Amino acid sequence: MLSRDDLTTGLRFLAALPRFLRTPLSCDAMRAILRERFERREARFLAAVDLALAIPGSPYARLFAHAGCTAGDVAELAARDGVEGALAALLRAGVYLTCDEFKARAPVLRGSLRFTVDPASLVNPHSTVHGLAETSGSRGARTPVPLDLAFVRDHAVNTHLALVAHGGGDWAHAHHGAPGGTAVTNPLEFAKGGRPPERWFTPVALDLPELSPRYRWGARALRAGSLLAGVPLPGPTLVPFDDDSAVLAWIADVRSRGGIPHLWGYASTAARICRSAAELGADIRGTRFTMGGEPTTPARRAAVEAVGAVALPRMGATETDILSYACGSSRAADDMHFLDDRHALVQPAPGEETPGTPSGAMLLTSLLPSAPLRLLNVCLGDRATVSTQPCGCGLELEGWGLHIQDVRSFDKLTAGGMNFLDVDVARVLEETMPAAFGGRAGDWQLVERMDGPRAAPEVSLVVDPAVGPLDESRVAASFLDAIGGGEGGERIMARQWHGTGMLHIVREPPRRTTTGKAPHVFHER
Repeated sequence: MLSRDDLTTGLRFLAALPRFLRTPLSCDAMRAILRERFERREARFLAAVDLALAIPGSPYARLFAHAGCTAGDVAELAARDGVEGALAALLRAGVYLTCDEFKARAPVLRGSLRFTVDPASLVNPHSTVHGLAETSGSRGARTPVPLDLAFVRDHAVNTHLALVAHGGGDWAHAHHGAPGGTAVTNPLEFAKGGRPPERWFTPVALDLPELSPRYRWGARALRAGSLLAGVPLPGPTLVPFDDDSAVLAWIADVRSRGGIPHLWGYASTAARICRSAAELGADIRGTRFTMGGEPTTPARRAAVEAVGAVALPRMGATETDILSYACGSSRAADDMHFLDDRHALVQPAPGEETPGTPSGAMLLTSLLPSAPLRLLNVCLGDRATVSTQPCGCGLELEGWGLHIQDVRSFDKLTAGGMNFLDVDVARVLEETMPAAFGGRAGDWQLVERMDGPRAAPEVSLVVDPAVGPLDESRVAASFLDAIGGGEGGERIMARQWHGTGMLHIVREPPRRTTTGKAPHVFHER
């Protein structure tokens, strides 16, 4: 059953939806919005700081007070050193939130200051709640994030201009994802640019008993409201993980019409669809795949390019939506431009790292008034390599000159007491093990199972049965040798696993989250 709050939110969404859909933005209008954002970036930053400090119970106000810093000090820093210079100074003064602090999984500790963040104190009080999204839960409990159509409009500007920079102004769009979250926002973004998606492919049926009624009715309301507005958005097409035929049929249909198909979904989904196309002999050359939600690794990108399709890596989060998009002159598998009109990015300098903000950690600050959550030097658990090398691609010409690549999580790759770097796990699971024993990227996965808070973890190397017969003891030894090939903690823990027989080989298809992600390390509880 829907709660009264859900019903109220749903009615508010239906009332606002027609006007949203009937007022698409042209490319010229979007470029004017983008120019204004860059011109007023510093002023928007200072306004965002003022709002973050003014929210009742604000954790930022406590951190500012403990650091002896005021909004006036930030204004002076920004005038002298720019937005990022001011944020770097705040970071050095202890004004930041780690991922665990931000999600209230751990208390904030800064010297004598100790408190736990109240998630409600991060919500933008000026947002109109038209719906709720949830984080994927791959790093812990799923976190609700309020959705405002003004927020969707604002990041639709980034999405469309990024696509246009790749020649995508007239592509035929489809979305691939579970109900809720981007299955709502992404079709609305496409519609705001005048190109509503043709299809919505979902691996989760709307009548699944475990699905929250909020998402079931939200999907139906989106479809009904769009029909009433005269801008129809597609209903769901169920596509099980082991059957990509409906997606391939849509791609073939678009290509037969002389169009360019573009599918927006997870990186592992894109790689799987392209492998299916290769196996079935389906010609999907020229298809564009926006690959988000998971790292676009070299193996995943290679799977897409092997069939003549185009990989377009994307990074974002439920709390922020799109943060970066594929460079048109890519120098790495996930070379992207950071969209710094809507967010600022700083990283700890050498010697300033903490356990919650290690080397390369990305700390984000929201700049626009429509941001659903106020972020001020908040780490969402990812690290990246940041650079400013010129590339001359369309995104740089729009004003986005900052590059990020090698984006990986650092807060969720722990299994059996052994801490991993995502980039190392990806390399071993997607390259080393397939090269030695067969299979492809996506056939190998590390799974940690916990039967209770006090139970000892059980760690399994899950290998898809399609890989064929394996010598399990040799597989386990090879994996541990590869993952513990460096010096230090990883090597020590790998030796410990060798001696205890802790690693089990399980011949099953790799696990997926409820939203369809296929993480390299899956935590099963």
